[in-house]
Amino acid sequence: MKGSSRLGLAPSGWVLAVSVAGFLSAALAPRAVGDEFRPLVELSPGSLPSRLVQNNSRAETVSRNGTAQLAVEFLKADWPNVEFRAPQDGWDWSGYLGVEVEIENPETVPIRVSMRVDNEGANGLEHCNTATALAAPGKLTPLRLIFNTGQSERLWGMRGLPETGPVGTGAEIDLSRVVAFQVFLPMPEREHRLFLHGFRLFGAGGKAGADLPLPFVDRFGQYKHATWPGKLSGEEELRARAVEEERMLSSTEAWSDHDRFAGWKGGPKLEATGWFRTEKRDGRWWLVTPEGNLFFSAGIDCVGAWEQTFVEKRADWFDWLPEESGDPFSKYFGRVEGAHSMADIIGGKGRTFSFYRANLHRKHGEKWRDAWKSVTARRLRAWGFNTVGNWSETDVALDNGLPYVASLHLPSKLRRLDGAYGYWGAMVDVYDPLFADIVDEAVAGVAERHSASPLCIGFFSDNELSWETVQKGVLSCSADQPARKALIRKLRSKHPSIESLNARWGTQAASWEALRAPEPLSVTAGADLDEFVSEFARVYFETIRVMLAKHAPHQLYLGCRFSTRPGPAVRACAEFADVVSFNIYTAGIDEEICGMLGEIGRPALIGEFHFGAMDRGMFHPGLVPTESQAERAEAFERYVRSALECSSVVGCHWFQYVDEPITGRWFDGENYNIGFVDVTDTPYPEMVVAARRVHGELYRRDLTKPCRD
Repeated sequence: MKGSSRLGLAPSGWVLAVSVAGFLSAALAPRAVGDEFRPLVELSPGSLPSRLVQNNSRAETVSRNGTAQLAVEFLKADWPNVEFRAPQDGWDWSGYLGVEVEIENPETVPIRVSMRVDNEGANGLEHCNTATALAAPGKLTPLRLIFNTGQSERLWGMRGLPETGPVGTGAEIDLSRVVAFQVFLPMPEREHRLFLHGFRLFGAGGKAGADLPLPFVDRFGQYKHATWPGKLSGEEELRARAVEEERMLSSTEAWSDHDRFAGWKGGPKLEATGWFRTEKRDGRWWLVTPEGNLFFSAGIDCVGAWEQTFVEKRADWFDWLPEESGDPFSKYFGRVEGAHSMADIIGGKGRTFSFYRANLHRKHGEKWRDAWKSVTARRLRAWGFNTVGNWSETDVALDNGLPYVASLHLPSKLRRLDGAYGYWGAMVDVYDPLFADIVDEAVAGVAERHSASPLCIGFFSDNELSWETVQKGVLSCSADQPARKALIRKLRSKHPSIESLNARWGTQAASWEALRAPEPLSVTAGADLDEFVSEFARVYFETIRVMLAKHAPHQLYLGCRFSTRPGPAVRACAEFADVVSFNIYTAGIDEEICGMLGEIGRPALIGEFHFGAMDRGMFHPGLVPTESQAERAEAFERYVRSALECSSVVGCHWFQYVDEPITGRWFDGENYNIGFVDVTDTPYPEMVVAARRVHGELYRRDLTKPCRD
């Protein structure tokens, strides 16, 4: 299927005005302010740097390519790292913009690598900054961390800044009191070897965004001070793009081998139940359509038009905002409160505006929503997506006959574990006496809309819960916490006295009330607490399973979208869910991840993955960065193919449909280039080509035979 008319692409005059293959991220890559650098680590072959600590890693200094480099074997562990610790008085890095290290990856696969800078008390979320890069095989990759020293009144609420790029995630740090920095791998599934060198501070005397001319956002929500292929120049061009895309979509051929649910019409015929279900066939897990055909869920999340950004205390950032009254675009103002992060300047609440909706208005007219839903559904089909993913406007699916997933979120009135906080908040307390009743009420409300639709594949429950905090966090909860009481009862049944437990755990608790998890965990303490995590998780998953069976008996329970993957919780999920879901932000589903999924004994669904770049006016490449749109598209294809090759995976869903606002989504300041379309509702042509190509392989390779497990 070659040629733009068959791929739903515009001709060269629309987006491909120049060769995109050679247009790399240098146009908007982070830049140092000033030329002065300050070396941090002196490497000498045959000896290790002073103050180097190896944590689940093995390091040696070698001579390579004419330079001294630190060769590091990162072991299979949660956070293997090499850490450089400061002298007793700490390091003073005041006056520098950031820190960087150069990484050489000798392996054949991309590797996600992170760097962290610590103040005293750093724990991964607090008192530290973190940055991540995707080290491409056979290339030199700079891993650069821009310090977060607190939001200024001038530029705030963005995870990536204009002309600077991504700011280190985490709380603001005091550069005059740096106690350590480290290079680590985020939860690798196997050992990796990397070469590190060029440790240095950069940007002497610089301050991120200090010299940026204002305003820097044009009337369409684009970056004002740069050009790139596909940048919108006027409203007439926007409408012309809509006309051209209509022509292209009208001439795009439908997939001939699909049933009406996008299942494999030409494949094996299985039992048709009228609803989606799962089946393991010849060693491979599958979803099965209501018509009895094999189905691999190729989805895209957040198919919606709700993106909005704060305009509160930002008036001078924008070329244009509508008048308060009488302006037809004023309806796209909003007001929100309760921001998760990045909005301290305004107390987490204030006025917002949606440039995406304003552009849809310009494109389709004041009553744009129906046109947007129709075009969006046609795009998804043309690009080979067959599932409207999580957090989407389900009318796009229901009105256009597309399969979709629904989401259940337990309400805030449920009691939380007050001593077990993760990134998104505290874990629910499943031992709260009201837990079952509240779950029942929540499931009933969601099921009322979706349980009668055979297009609904199933339900997720919650998202990226803080399972990793349960093991140690429950004992840090207040004395009246129901989960803590349940754990103490369990421990007292196993250990006759607190003295007996102290002897086995290696603790010195004066009483059961004073008991806390030891650091590090002893073998016995770890085993006891893991056993409790398993019971805790079984209560969570079984309760939701029972309520879904009561209110939505025909749909699948798709699990909770694990981010971290504690074994006891994952195994408990597999006991009660039809499908176990994971958000896996890596280069792909490699042999180790596939092996882990195979051990679960249930089908697996990838609920989120993405790649981003900074060559089209965006300031942050997201969680897994790439060099350019061309490389982003290649990474997308590679990931989907790796999922197809794993016999446990029944689907993978891209996060998300539209780019986040360049000035940050209101909730947490994310401003990632992770969309299939940009803020002007223009598709990224490289991504469209990649999606058409790889989705064309869903049912055209021999997937009926076992593959990787």
